[in-house]
Amino acid sequence: MAISLASLKRSTCLAPPRILIHGVAGVGKTTFAAGAPDPVFVITEDGLGTLDAPHFPLARSFDEVMEALAALYSEEHAFRTVVVDSVDWLEPLIWARACKDNGWKSIEDAGYGKGYVAALDLWRQYIDGLNALRDDKGLAVIQIAHTDIKRFDSPEHEPYDRYIIKLHARAAALMQEHSDAVLFANYRISTVKSDVGFNKKVTRALGSGERVLYTAERPAFLAKNRYGLPDVLPLSWDAFAQSMPQTQTA
Repeated sequence: MAISLASLKRSTCLAPPRILIHGVAGVGKTTFAAGAPDPVFVITEDGLGTLDAPHFPLARSFDEVMEALAALYSEEHAFRTVVVDSVDWLEPLIWARACKDNGWKSIEDAGYGKGYVAALDLWRQYIDGLNALRDDKGLAVIQIAHTDIKRFDSPEHEPYDRYIIKLHARAAALMQEHSDAVLFANYRISTVKSDVGFNKKVTRALGSGERVLYTAERPAFLAKNRYGLPDVLPLSWDAFAQSMPQTQTA
């Protein structure tokens, strides 16, 4: 079809969100996702615990993950949210498939990072599957990831540590670009300095156990959103949904 000005469109409502949530262990990422409307879990790790949520059998290969997405696309169901728990446990399944396709013993065998580049093609197939569920079937997408602490070499400041998604850098960048919201979950912590004598002070962390969701990037962690959300929210699906634009909530 020829492209012309007649083909211009304006969006009157937003598509279901694509959310990537990462955070420290045990903070409640899976519980947050379970609060989404009518969720179904595609699990690559046994992280559901006692949560009573519909889920596919534990995926032990990349093909099994893609088969689960295909079933959600082709079969009738009433689910409104697909949750992948977790993408960092999905990563070794992708590496295993890349190795099988190329006859490598490990993802490093290709040399000079070529194995990770080859894995990106599989990551894109996976993302295409998620996009098809969102665009054609109207499902919201939530991807859960663990977090890691790594040094960030800033071009403007001295290097510092920050929380990042626990994926290879190329895959993490692809996940970030794909997501409408990258959310960082953590406990709210404050610090105090105490004088222990001899002109020496120690810093202690204080926490109430409050769990929060950060929606905007800070030097200490990776986050973003395309919805104008408050910078900090309680770690609950209800709080997140109430802060979304009205067209999105509807």
